[in-house]
Amino acid sequence: MKLTFHGTRGEIDAVSRRHRRHSALGVAYRGRGALIDCGADWRGRVDELSPRAILLTHAHPDHADGLRDGAPCPVWATAETWKRIERYPIEERRTVEPREPFEVRGLRFEAFPVQHSIRAPAVVYRVAAGTAAIVYAPDLYEIDDRAAALEGIDVYIADGASIDRSIVRYREDTPIGHASVKRQLEWCGEAGVPRMIVTHCGSRIVKGDERSLGPRLARLGEGRGVEVGIAHDGMEVVV
Repeated sequence: MKLTFHGTRGEIDAVSRRHRRHSALGVAYRGRGALIDCGADWRGRVDELSPRAILLTHAHPDHADGLRDGAPCPVWATAETWKRIERYPIEERRTVEPREPFEVRGLRFEAFPVQHSIRAPAVVYRVAAGTAAIVYAPDLYEIDDRAAALEGIDVYIADGASIDRSIVRYREDTPIGHASVKRQLEWCGEAGVPRMIVTHCGSRIVKGDERSLGPRLARLGEGRGVEVGIAHDGMEVVV
């Protein structure tokens, strides 16, 4: 499985050479693939990615607003996400049912609901092809069935909004926000996930010095048996 990080920036004002555009991940296997998320930075530029299929994790602008003018291919999203973007002129709409595996262009997907937003309910995707499996989790505070989502995966792709302290607030007793990179590392250590890649980067990463941040995250990961790295725009990884 080949991963291409077309964009790695969260919904922040900061931009850097390594993190120019909102998170968008290309996933491919044997020459066929799909794009997960297409944020506002990609509006008017979606054709540059030549997607044959697009999946959305949720309807926040940094994940879906690249499709405000439509999409050049079928789009998969949950019913909650379609409600939020119902006015977008997307012709080919497919509805994702959480926890019901489905196939897109030779890739096997399963959507896991997460705690992140009440107004824009989100999922993360477990993606499998051949013998490889990943979880793409760019925006979350918690995965509802984390053990099932992370079981046996090769790579966990993490929400990089905050490194040390989770960003969380409560609405109607429901936690929303972002789990810290440190907390997500704990999840990977507990589940035996060997590798974590940080994307959807917050200001501390985008504006910071990755020459010092990278080794620091690597040390955090070593204590839990997890290899950790920070994604950047254009980076490719083979799983």
